[in-house]
Amino acid sequence: MTTVLKPNYRLNTRIWAYLQLMRPANIVTAWADILTGFAASGAAIDTPLAWLILATTGLYGGGVVFNDVFDAQLDAIERPERPIPTGKASVFGATILGVVLLTIGIVAAAQVSLISAVIAAFVAMGALIYDAWNKHNAIASPINMGLCRGGNLLLGVSATPAMVGELWFLALIPIFYIAAVTAISRGEVHGGKSSTGKLALLLLAIALCGVLALGLLPNYFILAVLPFLALLTVRVFPPFIAATYNPSADIIRKAVKAGVLSLIILDASMAAGFAGFVYGLLVLGLSFGSIALAKVFAVT
Repeated sequence: MTTVLKPNYRLNTRIWAYLQLMRPANIVTAWADILTGFAASGAAIDTPLAWLILATTGLYGGGVVFNDVFDAQLDAIERPERPIPTGKASVFGATILGVVLLTIGIVAAAQVSLISAVIAAFVAMGALIYDAWNKHNAIASPINMGLCRGGNLLLGVSATPAMVGELWFLALIPIFYIAAVTAISRGEVHGGKSSTGKLALLLLAIALCGVLALGLLPNYFILAVLPFLALLTVRVFPPFIAATYNPSADIIRKAVKAGVLSLIILDASMAAGFAGFVYGLLVLGLSFGSIALAKVFAVT
C-alpha cells in the first residue's frame, strides 16, 4: 500500500528544511553581538535597534544558507542528513533564500545609517567569500569568519556612527574567538589534530585576555565582567581541551557547539563592562533561547 503525502505535510516539511538551513540557534548569538555593540556605542534608547537586529538576522541567516549551497556536493558525501542532500531543500531554493536574507540585512542596516549599511555589506561579502573560497583554507578560514563576526559587533556600535572609528578594536575580540572555533571545527567531520586544538586554545586565551584589557577604558566596569568571564571559561575551555587531547570528530563537534553557543556569554561579558551587570544578564538571557533552539536545529 502506497502512502500519499498530503500537500500541507510536504509544504511544512520544506519550510522546516529551509529553517534548518538558517541555523536559528546561531542567529540568536548574532543578536547578542548587536546588543553588545549597542551598549558600547552609548546610543540613546530611542535609536532604531530593531533595524540592527533585523539586519544581523538577515546577514547571519543568509551567510549560513549559502554555506550549504556551496557545500551541497560535499555534504552529499560527508553530511547526507542535511536538508539539501536529503532533497527536502533545493540548491535553487536555498540560493533564492540566501539572496533575500542578505538583501534584507543590508537594507535594514541602511535604515540606521550609511555606515551601518557599509558594515552590513562588508559582512555579507565576507560571508560569501568564506562560503565560496576560504572555508577549506586552514589559514584564511578562521581569519575570514572572525572578520565577519567582528564586523557584526561593529554593526551594533554603528547605532552611533561616530563611535565606530573610536571603538574599532572591539572587533578584535570576536575575531580571535571565532578564529578559535573555526580552526577547531575543521576536524568535525573526519577528526582533527592536537596541534590545531592547541592553536584554538591559544586564540581563546587571547580573546578572554582582550575582554579583561578593556578594563583600561574609562567607564568600563571590570568587576561586572568577571562573573561572566568565569562562566565563559568553564563552558568553553573543558570541551576545547578535550578536543585537543582526543581530536575525534564527535568530540570536536561538541567543542564547536559549546564555542558557538558560548558566544553569547562572551558578548554578555563585554556588555556588562559597558552597561553594567544587569545589562549583561539581559544579554546572557539570550543563551536560553539559543540553547533551546539548538535542541531542535543543527548548530554546525
